[in-house]
Amino acid sequence: MPESFIFKYILSISAATVAETVTYPLDITKTRLQIQGEVASAVPYRGVTKTLCGIVSEEGPFKLWQGVTPAIYRHIVYTGCRMGFYEYARDKIFGKNHDGTFPLWKAVLCGMSSGALAQFIASPTDLVKVQMQMEGKRKLDGLPQRVKNVPDAFRNILTESGIKGLWKGWLPNVQRAALVNLGDLTTYDTAKHHILKHTSLGDNHLTHALSSVCSGFIAATLGTPADVVKTRMMNQSTSKLYSSSIHCFISTARNEGFKAFYKGFIPTWARMAPWSLTFWLTYEEIRHLSGVLSF
Repeated sequence: MPESFIFKYILSISAATVAETVTYPLDITKTRLQIQGEVASAVPYRGVTKTLCGIVSEEGPFKLWQGVTPAIYRHIVYTGCRMGFYEYARDKIFGKNHDGTFPLWKAVLCGMSSGALAQFIASPTDLVKVQMQMEGKRKLDGLPQRVKNVPDAFRNILTESGIKGLWKGWLPNVQRAALVNLGDLTTYDTAKHHILKHTSLGDNHLTHALSSVCSGFIAATLGTPADVVKTRMMNQSTSKLYSSSIHCFISTARNEGFKAFYKGFIPTWARMAPWSLTFWLTYEEIRHLSGVLSF
């Protein structure tokens, strides 16, 4: 049982729930920043600190966790699947070398494919999370309330767009997840075993922390442009500002320049670094306590 797929799935979502709850305020800050600059947006330009403080002062401190419920639902699906798919592909399909190392090209394929597949499955929960995160700002802008809670959000999407509507923005979402997991899973796995092989450090908290810091930075750098497109696509109402993710990419580049694709990078990195640190330390420790071999 300790080495089974289901057991590892449970361990990964436990660690993800802790990490998501702790770092969620930076996620909602990132989402608000990514909407800035849109033609249809009345949101004033603000930096990271002003956006974060603005949410607290204008909407209340608890609004920093608005949308955390679907975010946790997302990680129950997304993180459990990505971790399970990656480890299964690494151990059962590609296989490690005789010395226990895993070639980089195999890690890249495992990381990108597991992230993309897991995100496609979890995309509806991400859509609801983005829409709930924007509700406080819509109210301040004098716009009508779009969603009240998670069930209401799902019900509205199904009523307006059908089942297909639950996957609005799935393509940039999947692209982002592939890049993020290339940065996160691939970097963590490669960095950790490189440290173990070429230094005197053991398989301990310090090694896990160093590996997670590397993975968080690479994941944020690779994933932010696709994340901006994903957020803008998912925030659209039925009156579309963008006809497709490609149209969104081109419009953003034309109207706001390349820098727009890194809007929200600082809170993304500021969140992803502690998220990765919290997740990997928690995950490795839970595996150890449960009698499962280190990742």
